[in-house]
This record gives sequence, C-alpha cells and structure tokens, in this order.
Amino acid sequence: MHNRLAALFFLIGALAAGLAVVLSAWLAHAPQWAGGVPPMVQTAVQQQGFHALGLLAVALVLWCRGPSRWWLAAGVLMVAGLLLFCVNIYARAFWQWDALRALVPWGGTSWILAWLCLALGALVAFRAPARSQHQQPGPAGARD
Repeated sequence: MHNRLAALFFLIGALAAGLAVVLSAWLAHAPQWAGGVPPMVQTAVQQQGFHALGLLAVALVLWCRGPSRWWLAAGVLMVAGLLLFCVNIYARAFWQWDALRALVPWGGTSWILAWLCLALGALVAFRAPARSQHQQPGPAGARD
C-alpha cells in the first residue's frame, strides 16, 4: 500500500511542480497581469513549487526506506496544504471566489505539520536498528 501512496504522492508532486512552472510563465506574459501579479498569487506559485518538491521527497523516501506513519502523514499534509492554500488563493485571484478564504491559513499549518512529520519520520528511522534488505517489516507494516 505504501508503494501506491508513494506513487500517488510522486504523481501529485510532479504535476504540482509542472503547474507551478506553467502558472509562473502565464502570469509573466498574460495581458491581464501586465500591471503586475498580486503578491498573494506570487506567494502561492512559489509555495506550490516548493511544496511540490517536498511531496516528491516524501514519495522518494517512502519508496527507498519503506512505510512510515510519519512519512505517510507528511505526504497527506503536503497535499492538503496545496489544496487549502494554493487552490484557495488561485480561486480568489482568478475567479473572485472567496467562499473558503478562511481555510488558507490551514493550508500553511498543514505544510508546517508536514515538514515536522517528515523530520519525525527521519528521526524514528535514524534511531531504529538497521535492518538487512532481506528482512521484512513487522506485521503492521510500519516501522514506527
């Protein structure tokens, strides 16, 4: 199951990173933004690109190191942050849709928690005794 989630996190991370590049290029050349791109949109694009890379890191660590509740939580929280923060800001800027504006700070909070979960997963993995490549994880399938 962790391999499927790792693949999903990798897919979402790669698509989010590519979309950040597309949005950045479009915002630089679209006539409606000739007067300047709103700072909140610039922030959303930058944060999207940065956290897309974070999601790729989560996917890679899951593939390379195996399952961890902390790393799975980090991936889910990275995706939640992308949706709650970036999508909300884009909806406000591009379509004047402001209904879920109050959720934007929860997107940032999700990212903060995601980075903490990623770090805790690394700490747990660092403190765990080394396993040979031939040993399988315990019955729960998670190392923590």
